[in-house]
Amino acid sequence: MDVVDLLIADHNRVRGLFSRYGDAHDADKTKEASVLASLIIEELTVHMSAEESVFYRSVKSRSDEIDEDVNEGREEHHVAKVLIKEIEGLKPGSDSWVAKMTVLIESVEHHIKEEEEELFPSVRSSTDAAWRRELGNKLELDKVRLGATPLAEKLELPVSDLSEKAREQKIPGRSTMDHDKLAATVDTRQP
Repeated sequence: MDVVDLLIADHNRVRGLFSRYGDAHDADKTKEASVLASLIIEELTVHMSAEESVFYRSVKSRSDEIDEDVNEGREEHHVAKVLIKEIEGLKPGSDSWVAKMTVLIESVEHHIKEEEEELFPSVRSSTDAAWRRELGNKLELDKVRLGATPLAEKLELPVSDLSEKAREQKIPGRSTMDHDKLAATVDTRQP
């Protein structure tokens, strides 16, 4: 699968988690919010590591503009990692924990928007589809090494099951996704 499509799938999976976390927080369900925060942290940790070691490393030298976007992306990842470390040391539901989760979510949403509006279009226009698929395979292998469910396992599921999972996980844009994009986006381990 195209590396950019895989990264967008990660973004959409995290957006779904953000939405579910917000619902749990608003309903004052601290235990549920804490579980969702743990899933958010797990997703972000795998995504950032694979994105940095596979994607950023491979696209950085494509142009000065891409290099600048990658450098900014690395710094935004650094901010997220610092917040994650701080969140992990706090009591779920405490004022500091909630505030740091809010800042983490806002920071990641900003990062996602910039990548999808600036970096990814630049990468698409400076590479061909075969190269992006090959890089997608490398990204997928790295994510599996880091603990993600292999895409191949999810590709075996029928579209009806994937659509239901996407609905449950509040995946944005799910109604327009084909089978493969749904498979790349849903997490079959999540409730």
